[in-house]
Amino acid sequence: MRREQEFIDLLRVRLSALETDAQASVDSALAQWAGTAQARLERDVVVAEQSGLLAAFGSGEHGLCFGRLSFRDGADHHIGRIGIRRDDPERTPLVVDWRAEIARPFYLATGHRPMGLRRRRHITTERNRVTALHDEILDLDDAERTGHEGADADAVLLSALDAARTGRMHDIVQTIQADQDRIIRAPHRGVLVVEGGPGTGKTAVALHRAAYLLYAHRELLARRAVLIVGPNPAFLGYIGQVLPSLGETGVLLATPGELFPGVIATGADTPAAAAVKGGAAMADALAAALRERQSLPEPALVIPHEDGELVLDRETARAARDDARATRLPHNLARPHFAFAVIDALTEQLVDRIGADPFGGPNLLGPDDQALLGKAIATSPAVHAAIDELWPQLTPEGFLADYLAEPSYLPEADAAAIRRASRHPRAEAWTPADVPLLDEAAELLGQDDSARRAAEEARRQEEIAYAQGVLDLSYGSRSHEFADREDEDSEHLAAHDLIDAERLADRQEEIDHRSAAERAAGDRTWAFGHVIVDEAQELSPMAWRLLMRRCPTRSMTLVGDPAQTSEPGGCGSWSTALTPHLGGRWERVVLDVNYRTPAEIMDVAAGVPRVADPGFAPPRSVRSTGVRPWAEHAEDLPAAVAAAVRREPAGPGRLAVIAPAEQLDALAAALPGASSGPAPDLTNPVVLLAPAQAKGLEFDSVLVVEPAGFGASELYVALTRATQRLGVVHSRPLPQGLRLP
Repeated sequence: MRREQEFIDLLRVRLSALETDAQASVDSALAQWAGTAQARLERDVVVAEQSGLLAAFGSGEHGLCFGRLSFRDGADHHIGRIGIRRDDPERTPLVVDWRAEIARPFYLATGHRPMGLRRRRHITTERNRVTALHDEILDLDDAERTGHEGADADAVLLSALDAARTGRMHDIVQTIQADQDRIIRAPHRGVLVVEGGPGTGKTAVALHRAAYLLYAHRELLARRAVLIVGPNPAFLGYIGQVLPSLGETGVLLATPGELFPGVIATGADTPAAAAVKGGAAMADALAAALRERQSLPEPALVIPHEDGELVLDRETARAARDDARATRLPHNLARPHFAFAVIDALTEQLVDRIGADPFGGPNLLGPDDQALLGKAIATSPAVHAAIDELWPQLTPEGFLADYLAEPSYLPEADAAAIRRASRHPRAEAWTPADVPLLDEAAELLGQDDSARRAAEEARRQEEIAYAQGVLDLSYGSRSHEFADREDEDSEHLAAHDLIDAERLADRQEEIDHRSAAERAAGDRTWAFGHVIVDEAQELSPMAWRLLMRRCPTRSMTLVGDPAQTSEPGGCGSWSTALTPHLGGRWERVVLDVNYRTPAEIMDVAAGVPRVADPGFAPPRSVRSTGVRPWAEHAEDLPAAVAAAVRREPAGPGRLAVIAPAEQLDALAAALPGASSGPAPDLTNPVVLLAPAQAKGLEFDSVLVVEPAGFGASELYVALTRATQRLGVVHSRPLPQGLRLP
């Protein structure tokens, strides 16, 4: 204990020195005047790198070192959350990053497969004070072996599992199990499905996999970024500190409702509408509705013109439309082709009218005259109005709002479900189910950026002109020292001697120094290096289309449990979700050990899915608390719940009250100290949640209110959130399969 404490003290001193150096580098860079683009670039690179180091060093506050490996060949390494080197010429490791290959025996070695280890030591610290050591002698012939090494290792795991929850997920680097480690370090290419029931640690595995991939493939993923998709804002808040605690900050966390830049889905759909919007048929329906917007005149459009009316008939418009569609470009990008075809046809019509030879000879207008007529038609507001009517420029928001107001190309029952739920076109009313539809619409429409590019070019020409003015001023202000020696050049070089106006303008261009994750958040077309999806079974077919566009390389880790599918549009089955995009090119692994839920609670919870599937096998719980779940019948639910909350043991843990949405307002009034709402504060001692908000979370105690108001999968999720105690308060009969004393 004393020697390990001395090492931790040494490590803390070294970390403090590294933090001081990094902060000094940041301060020095910020203090420098950066007058040129190159200087600004160099400054910002230093600030970004050193700030990243500071963030990584800050993670050391959560525990500098948690393990030590002593190999039979005499090698000895301490293991920590981040790698730290000594201040010596060789830069020898002081602590090895847990993701390094040399650290793998800490998670995988056994007495029958020691991987070269003699001893594995688990170091428990609290505020950099060593509080416990657990040694395992893995050499079966070692004289120090006691035979109780497994119990020591289990003690570390069970201590972490029994610890009071704080409302924030903690990393598990100290207690990663062998089956979890193999998933964390799996190759990053391809699609890996990690299936696991409640409490199997699949979310923690996914987050640690993100940290490992960023460590092992830093150059690629730092450039392309990693996207982590979680089910709701409460969940993202819950997991938000895990990756920073591991020294990683270059990750974008988002819910499915935040994956269309500029839109945050705050509306709510009816279950029927969400199911329809999420269905695969919506892709074809939107495509068909868009083709309908590429219309033909009935029977013709008469366009006023100073040289007489022009007639855009149905056949001329059809030919122009066919030409535009033949390009196979998105709607907005194909629109110029339609417009040019219409303008050419109308120009030809006008040329024939004005220049026709009454004696049947060739047209009397020359090429220049015809070009002038074409230019006049191309700039005619009336002509552009006709083009807009037949092939309008559309935005995803406007197109989808119009479609949802009067949906087409769907069965009438589905269209009616959407109409009843429609709240558009107010942007605040977009729902999570609308976001994949917006993305689909954006893909169908494309983005005509010709106006933006023209504006950028105009701005660039202004900058070049300004730069030329600067150089002209420099030339005019040159030294006249050698004015009487016209045959000799000055020995002094000025700006006008070294650079032209265009290069000078380039140097003044502002460079985007945002991180890859920050830039990706605002770019719908960004291609991520890797995508991790938690609760992936909840995604609809349309949501899967969105995610596949975000990751063209199909480098993904998908985490979930089909038995917990509760969203109306959720695919549930991995095959249903992935086959349309991947065929059979994906791998599935299963985690079947429950680290969170005690056996007493799991026995009760497993009865709910067994009603639909008698062969349902829940994950095996690794521990038992001896505390049986309980149930209480009450006519006044808010009063009974408030009394149950008051009976909870005092302590540092967290309590969740999970109830149907229609009960939340009454319960909030009865529990004034509880945190609730769309993004509740999970660090509050008491949290009030709807079933959908509870997904992926865990609490010391859980009160499930009126379980008859839950769907079967929602109830299964609610019953498996507790790490210690579970109670049920109800006024209606308990659902089938839920057996409580």
